[in-house]
Amino acid sequence: MPSNTEPRSATHYVAPIEETPLQAVDQVNEDEKTRSTWSDAWDAMRVRPMFWVSSVLILLIILVALFPGLFAHVDPRAANLAKSNEGSEPGHILGFNRQGNDVYARTIWGTRNSLIVGVVATVLVSIVGIVIGALAGFFGGWLDTIVSRIGDIFFSIPTVLGAIVIMSVLPARNALTVSLVLAAFAWPQIARIMRGAVLSAKQSDYVTASAALGVSRFTTLVRHVVPNSLAPVIVVATVSLGTFIVAEATLSFLGIGLPDSALSWGQDIGNAQASIRTAPSTIFWPSAALSITVLSFLLLGDVVRDALDPKARARR
Repeated sequence: MPSNTEPRSATHYVAPIEETPLQAVDQVNEDEKTRSTWSDAWDAMRVRPMFWVSSVLILLIILVALFPGLFAHVDPRAANLAKSNEGSEPGHILGFNRQGNDVYARTIWGTRNSLIVGVVATVLVSIVGIVIGALAGFFGGWLDTIVSRIGDIFFSIPTVLGAIVIMSVLPARNALTVSLVLAAFAWPQIARIMRGAVLSAKQSDYVTASAALGVSRFTTLVRHVVPNSLAPVIVVATVSLGTFIVAEATLSFLGIGLPDSALSWGQDIGNAQASIRTAPSTIFWPSAALSITVLSFLLLGDVVRDALDPKARARR
Protein backbone atom coordinates (compact mmCIF):
# COMPACT_ATOMS: atom_id res chain seq x y z
CA MET A 1 0.00 0.00 0.00
CA PRO A 2 1.58 3.29 -0.98
CA SER A 3 2.40 5.65 1.84
CA ASN A 4 0.93 9.16 1.83
CA THR A 5 4.03 10.61 3.43
CA GLU A 6 7.00 11.25 1.27
CA PRO A 7 10.49 11.72 2.65
CA ARG A 8 11.38 15.40 2.91
CA SER A 9 13.89 16.53 0.37
CA ALA A 10 17.24 17.63 1.62
CA THR A 11 16.60 20.99 0.01
CA HIS A 12 13.82 21.61 2.54
CA TYR A 13 16.11 21.23 5.50
CA VAL A 14 16.78 24.45 7.40
CA ALA A 15 19.65 24.43 9.84
CA PRO A 16 18.74 25.73 13.29
CA ILE A 17 20.08 29.13 14.21
CA GLU A 18 22.25 28.97 17.28
CA GLU A 19 21.58 31.54 19.93
CA THR A 20 24.45 33.33 21.57
CA PRO A 21 24.46 33.39 25.38
CA LEU A 22 23.51 37.08 25.45
CA GLN A 23 20.56 36.47 23.10
CA ALA A 24 19.38 33.62 25.29
CA VAL A 25 19.52 35.79 28.40
CA ASP A 26 17.66 38.55 26.58
CA GLN A 27 14.94 36.04 25.68
CA VAL A 28 14.60 34.90 29.30
CA ASN A 29 14.40 38.51 30.41
CA GLU A 30 11.79 39.28 27.75
CA ASP A 31 9.66 36.24 28.59
CA GLU A 32 9.82 37.08 32.28
CA LYS A 33 8.34 40.53 31.67
CA THR A 34 5.52 40.25 29.14
CA ARG A 35 4.76 43.87 29.66
CA SER A 36 7.48 46.25 30.67
CA THR A 37 7.48 48.24 33.89
CA TRP A 38 7.72 51.46 31.94
CA SER A 39 4.62 50.69 29.87
CA ASP A 40 2.65 49.99 33.02
CA ALA A 41 3.98 53.16 34.61
CA TRP A 42 3.01 55.28 31.61
CA ASP A 43 -0.50 53.82 31.60
CA ALA A 44 -0.82 54.65 35.28
CA MET A 45 0.59 58.18 35.01
CA ARG A 46 -1.28 59.43 31.98
CA VAL A 47 -4.66 59.04 33.67
CA ARG A 48 -3.56 61.15 36.65
CA PRO A 49 -4.45 64.87 36.29
CA MET A 50 -1.61 65.73 38.67
CA PHE A 51 0.87 64.24 36.20
CA TRP A 52 -0.24 66.58 33.44
CA VAL A 53 -0.43 69.62 35.72
CA SER A 54 3.09 69.09 37.09
CA SER A 55 4.47 68.23 33.64
CA VAL A 56 3.05 71.38 32.05
CA LEU A 57 4.45 73.51 34.88
CA ILE A 58 7.88 71.89 34.58
CA LEU A 59 7.93 72.35 30.80
CA LEU A 60 7.02 76.01 31.27
CA ILE A 61 9.78 76.44 33.87
CA ILE A 62 12.30 74.82 31.53
CA LEU A 63 11.19 77.09 28.70
CA VAL A 64 11.61 80.17 30.91
CA ALA A 65 15.06 79.00 31.97
CA LEU A 66 16.19 78.40 28.39
CA PHE A 67 14.70 81.54 26.87
CA PRO A 68 14.17 84.16 29.60
CA GLY A 69 14.39 86.95 27.04
CA LEU A 70 11.09 85.80 25.56
CA PHE A 71 9.30 86.50 28.84
CA ALA A 72 11.13 89.56 30.18
CA HIS A 73 12.24 92.46 27.97
CA VAL A 74 13.80 94.55 30.77
CA ASP A 75 17.42 94.26 31.87
CA PRO A 76 17.25 92.50 35.26
CA ARG A 77 20.48 94.21 36.38
CA ALA A 78 19.41 97.75 35.46
CA ALA A 79 18.99 99.69 38.72
CA ASN A 80 17.17 102.96 39.29
CA LEU A 81 17.34 104.00 42.94
CA ALA A 82 14.64 106.59 42.32
CA LYS A 83 12.23 103.65 41.87
CA SER A 84 13.32 101.86 45.06
CA ASN A 85 10.51 99.62 46.42
CA GLU A 86 7.93 101.30 44.21
CA GLY A 87 4.87 99.36 43.04
CA SER A 88 3.82 98.28 39.61
CA GLU A 89 3.63 100.62 36.64
CA PRO A 90 3.31 100.16 32.88
CA GLY A 91 6.18 97.94 31.70
CA HIS A 92 7.01 96.86 35.26
CA ILE A 93 4.05 94.77 36.37
CA LEU A 94 5.60 93.59 39.67
CA GLY A 95 7.28 96.83 40.65
CA PHE A 96 10.84 97.39 41.82
CA ASN A 97 13.02 96.03 44.60
CA ARG A 98 15.14 97.97 47.07
CA GLN A 99 17.91 98.58 44.51
CA GLY A 100 15.44 99.71 41.87
CA ASN A 101 15.63 96.52 39.80
CA ASP A 102 12.59 95.20 38.01
CA VAL A 103 11.18 92.39 40.19
CA TYR A 104 9.51 90.57 37.31
CA ALA A 105 12.67 90.54 35.18
CA ARG A 106 14.81 89.28 38.05
CA THR A 107 12.30 86.57 38.88
CA ILE A 108 12.24 85.38 35.27
CA TRP A 109 16.02 85.46 34.81
CA GLY A 110 16.61 83.86 38.22
CA THR A 111 14.96 80.68 36.94
CA ARG A 112 18.00 79.76 34.87
CA ASN A 113 20.65 79.51 37.60
CA SER A 114 18.30 77.89 40.09
CA LEU A 115 17.29 75.22 37.59
CA ILE A 116 20.87 74.66 36.40
CA VAL A 117 22.01 73.91 39.94
CA GLY A 118 19.10 71.56 40.51
CA VAL A 119 19.58 69.63 37.26
CA VAL A 120 23.39 69.40 37.42
CA ALA A 121 23.38 68.32 41.06
CA THR A 122 20.71 65.69 40.35
CA VAL A 123 22.62 64.30 37.36
CA LEU A 124 25.88 64.12 39.32
CA VAL A 125 24.24 62.47 42.31
CA SER A 126 22.42 59.98 40.09
CA ILE A 127 25.55 58.96 38.16
CA VAL A 128 27.70 58.54 41.25
CA GLY A 129 24.97 56.83 43.25
CA ILE A 130 24.00 54.42 40.45
CA VAL A 131 27.60 53.37 39.75
CA ILE A 132 28.63 52.94 43.39
CA GLY A 133 25.36 51.37 44.52
CA ALA A 134 25.23 48.93 41.59
CA LEU A 135 28.82 47.73 42.09
CA ALA A 136 28.40 47.37 45.84
CA GLY A 137 25.09 45.54 45.62
CA PHE A 138 26.03 43.17 42.82
CA PHE A 139 29.55 42.16 43.81
CA GLY A 140 29.16 42.52 47.59
CA GLY A 141 32.07 41.49 49.81
CA TRP A 142 34.66 44.01 50.87
CA LEU A 143 33.48 46.54 48.26
CA ASP A 144 29.98 46.57 49.72
CA THR A 145 31.39 46.96 53.24
CA ILE A 146 33.59 49.92 52.33
CA VAL A 147 30.86 51.69 50.35
CA SER A 148 28.34 51.18 53.15
CA ARG A 149 30.65 52.61 55.80
CA ILE A 150 31.60 55.62 53.67
CA GLY A 151 27.92 56.20 52.92
CA ASP A 152 27.12 56.11 56.64
CA ILE A 153 29.71 58.82 57.26
CA PHE A 154 28.20 61.11 54.64
CA PHE A 155 24.68 60.30 55.82
CA SER A 156 25.57 61.68 59.23
CA ILE A 157 26.36 65.10 57.70
CA PRO A 158 23.33 67.20 56.67
CA THR A 159 23.68 68.21 53.02
CA VAL A 160 23.01 71.91 53.53
CA LEU A 161 25.23 72.12 56.62
CA GLY A 162 28.12 70.43 54.83
CA ALA A 163 27.61 72.70 51.81
CA ILE A 164 27.68 75.79 54.05
CA VAL A 165 31.04 74.76 55.49
CA ILE A 166 32.61 74.01 52.10
CA MET A 167 31.14 76.98 50.24
CA SER A 168 32.30 79.42 52.92
CA VAL A 169 35.96 78.58 52.16
CA LEU A 170 35.83 78.32 48.37
CA PRO A 171 37.51 81.25 46.60
CA ALA A 172 35.31 81.02 43.49
CA ARG A 173 31.58 80.32 43.47
CA ASN A 174 29.38 79.54 40.50
CA ALA A 175 26.58 77.18 39.52
CA LEU A 176 28.99 74.31 38.89
CA THR A 177 30.77 74.59 42.25
CA VAL A 178 27.45 74.77 44.10
CA SER A 179 26.24 71.67 42.23
CA LEU A 180 29.44 69.76 42.96
CA VAL A 181 29.34 70.58 46.65
CA LEU A 182 25.70 69.56 46.99
CA ALA A 183 26.32 66.34 45.07
CA ALA A 184 29.32 65.50 47.25
CA PHE A 185 27.08 65.26 50.32
CA ALA A 186 23.91 63.86 48.72
CA TRP A 187 25.09 60.82 46.73
CA PRO A 188 24.69 58.20 49.52
CA GLN A 189 20.89 58.29 49.30
CA ILE A 190 20.85 57.28 45.63
CA ALA A 191 23.65 54.76 46.22
CA ARG A 192 21.76 53.07 49.06
CA ILE A 193 18.54 52.88 47.05
CA MET A 194 20.37 51.53 44.00
CA ARG A 195 22.18 48.95 46.13
CA GLY A 196 18.89 47.66 47.53
CA ALA A 197 17.32 47.47 44.07
CA VAL A 198 20.33 45.57 42.70
CA LEU A 199 20.29 43.13 45.62
CA SER A 200 16.68 42.34 44.73
CA ALA A 201 17.25 42.17 40.96
CA LYS A 202 20.29 39.88 41.19
CA GLN A 203 18.02 37.10 42.47
CA SER A 204 16.02 37.09 39.21
CA ASP A 205 15.92 34.19 36.75
CA TYR A 206 17.73 36.07 34.01
CA VAL A 207 20.76 36.53 36.27
CA THR A 208 20.81 32.79 36.98
CA ALA A 209 20.49 32.06 33.26
CA SER A 210 23.27 34.50 32.51
CA ALA A 211 25.63 32.76 34.92
CA ALA A 212 24.71 29.34 33.55
CA LEU A 213 25.46 30.46 29.99
CA GLY A 214 28.86 31.84 30.92
CA VAL A 215 28.11 35.53 30.46
CA SER A 216 30.45 37.68 32.53
CA ARG A 217 29.05 39.15 35.71
CA PHE A 218 29.92 42.70 34.71
CA THR A 219 28.08 42.32 31.40
CA THR A 220 25.05 40.94 33.22
CA LEU A 221 25.15 43.88 35.63
CA VAL A 222 25.33 46.51 32.89
CA ARG A 223 22.92 44.98 30.39
CA HIS A 224 20.25 43.56 32.65
CA VAL A 225 20.52 44.28 36.37
CA VAL A 226 21.06 48.05 36.21
CA PRO A 227 18.24 48.77 33.70
CA ASN A 228 15.82 46.74 35.83
CA SER A 229 16.85 48.57 39.01
CA LEU A 230 16.44 52.18 37.89
CA ALA A 231 12.78 52.68 38.79
CA PRO A 232 13.26 53.68 42.46
CA VAL A 233 16.27 55.81 41.55
CA ILE A 234 14.22 57.81 39.03
CA VAL A 235 11.60 58.50 41.68
CA VAL A 236 14.13 59.76 44.21
CA ALA A 237 16.02 61.80 41.59
CA THR A 238 12.82 63.58 40.55
CA VAL A 239 12.11 64.61 44.13
CA SER A 240 15.77 65.45 44.80
CA LEU A 241 15.85 67.97 41.96
CA GLY A 242 13.41 70.17 43.83
CA THR A 243 15.39 69.66 47.02
CA PHE A 244 18.60 70.84 45.36
CA ILE A 245 16.86 73.97 44.08
CA VAL A 246 15.83 74.74 47.66
CA ALA A 247 19.39 74.06 48.87
CA GLU A 248 20.84 76.48 46.30
CA ALA A 249 18.32 79.12 47.34
CA THR A 250 19.29 78.59 50.98
CA LEU A 251 22.98 79.01 50.25
CA SER A 252 22.37 82.11 48.13
CA PHE A 253 20.08 83.51 50.81
CA LEU A 254 22.94 83.16 53.30
CA GLY A 255 25.33 84.87 50.91
CA ILE A 256 27.58 81.84 50.32
CA GLY A 257 25.87 80.37 47.25
CA LEU A 258 25.96 81.97 43.84
CA PRO A 259 27.96 85.22 43.53
CA ASP A 260 26.29 88.62 43.51
CA SER A 261 26.78 88.88 39.76
CA ALA A 262 24.51 85.86 39.21
CA LEU A 263 20.74 86.04 39.35
CA SER A 264 18.92 83.61 41.61
CA TRP A 265 15.76 83.45 43.64
CA GLY A 266 17.70 82.88 46.84
CA GLN A 267 19.63 86.10 46.40
CA ASP A 268 16.49 88.10 45.71
CA ILE A 269 14.78 86.64 48.78
CA GLY A 270 17.80 87.48 50.90
CA ASN A 271 18.02 91.04 49.57
CA ALA A 272 14.29 91.60 50.04
CA GLN A 273 14.16 90.61 53.70
CA ALA A 274 15.17 94.15 54.70
CA SER A 275 12.07 95.49 52.91
CA ILE A 276 9.58 92.86 54.02
CA ARG A 277 7.55 95.41 56.00
CA THR A 278 7.58 98.27 53.51
CA ALA A 279 7.50 96.28 50.24
CA PRO A 280 6.43 92.66 50.91
CA SER A 281 5.86 92.00 47.21
CA THR A 282 9.62 92.10 46.56
CA ILE A 283 10.04 88.93 48.62
CA PHE A 284 6.74 87.34 47.63
CA TRP A 285 7.35 86.88 43.90
CA PRO A 286 10.75 85.12 43.99
CA SER A 287 9.46 83.01 46.88
CA ALA A 288 6.36 82.09 44.87
CA ALA A 289 8.49 81.13 41.85
CA LEU A 290 10.69 78.97 44.08
CA SER A 291 7.69 77.31 45.73
CA ILE A 292 5.89 76.56 42.46
CA THR A 293 9.03 75.06 40.92
CA VAL A 294 9.80 72.83 43.88
CA LEU A 295 6.15 71.82 44.24
CA SER A 296 5.99 70.82 40.57
CA PHE A 297 8.91 68.42 40.91
CA LEU A 298 7.59 67.02 44.19
CA LEU A 299 4.18 66.36 42.65
CA LEU A 300 5.74 64.71 39.62
CA GLY A 301 7.89 62.59 41.91
CA ASP A 302 4.82 61.45 43.83
CA VAL A 303 3.04 60.45 40.62
CA VAL A 304 6.08 58.58 39.32
CA ARG A 305 6.52 56.84 42.67
CA ASP A 306 2.92 55.62 42.67
CA ALA A 307 3.24 54.41 39.07
CA LEU A 308 6.46 52.49 39.68
CA ASP A 309 5.43 51.02 43.03
CA PRO A 310 5.04 47.24 42.51
CA LYS A 311 2.39 46.97 45.22
CA ALA A 312 0.35 49.75 43.62
CA ARG A 313 0.64 48.06 40.21
CA ALA A 314 -0.53 44.77 41.74
CA ARG A 315 -3.58 46.45 43.23
CA ARG A 316 -4.41 48.02 39.85
